[in-house]
Amino acid sequence: MRHPALLDVQDLDKSFGGVAAVRDATFGVAEGSITALIGPNGAGKTTVFNVVSGFLRADRGEVRFDGRRIDRWRGDAVARAGLVRAFQTARVLTRMSVRDNMLLAAQRQPGERLFTALLVPGRVARREREIRQRAEELLELVRLSHLADAYAGTLSGGQRKLLELGRALMVEPRMVLLDEPMAGVAPVLALQLLDHIRELRERRGVTVLVIEHDMDVVMSISDRVIVMDEGHVIAEGPPDAIQRDERVIEAYLGRLAGTASRDAP
Repeated sequence: MRHPALLDVQDLDKSFGGVAAVRDATFGVAEGSITALIGPNGAGKTTVFNVVSGFLRADRGEVRFDGRRIDRWRGDAVARAGLVRAFQTARVLTRMSVRDNMLLAAQRQPGERLFTALLVPGRVARREREIRQRAEELLELVRLSHLADAYAGTLSGGQRKLLELGRALMVEPRMVLLDEPMAGVAPVLALQLLDHIRELRERRGVTVLVIEHDMDVVMSISDRVIVMDEGHVIAEGPPDAIQRDERVIEAYLGRLAGTASRDAP
């Protein structure tokens, strides 16, 4: 049985300088699912992510998360509500340690308020211990605990993506948006990322919406697939049905096959 939509996007439009990046996009992401958002370059996928996560404001349409309309919220308010994102290019603080990157991502840090720190130092100390413990647990989960004291700037591209995933989990999200997590990642680390994405859902109950171009990855991890082309959502369904959909084959999968044939020796 399909779960109700945790994320509901209705009639979304977004243009830049008169050029439509997203047009009348409508889709839902079921709670507890791993859903893939696919389409050729320029289809509008990352723009959708930017609007949903509060980094851009839509020209028209609605975005609802857990029943609440969030398309006019700032990005920090969206994150506090439990919807966080990781970027295609990992954004880490390169001159800080891996551990400190994790600690800074935590929310509800009472030590940030001078009044609280002075009047209830015990509460501050307790919360700091909780945050540190969670950071250590998540570093173990993403297999970066052995690099906890290293500068984040010394990490490889794949390790930075693992760190970005760990930082997202520090927010204790209900849903995570992942923008091409496999791009530029070595095969061994890519397998780790796949395992972590599955574990987010299976062991932590986190809903995942992922942009990904690797169709083997999409078909292996997704419960449902949403396909965009030229700003529109052109198809939505289970992976096996999407592979057979003529509109998808023409707009995306066939285009990939054509590119592969041209590149073949």
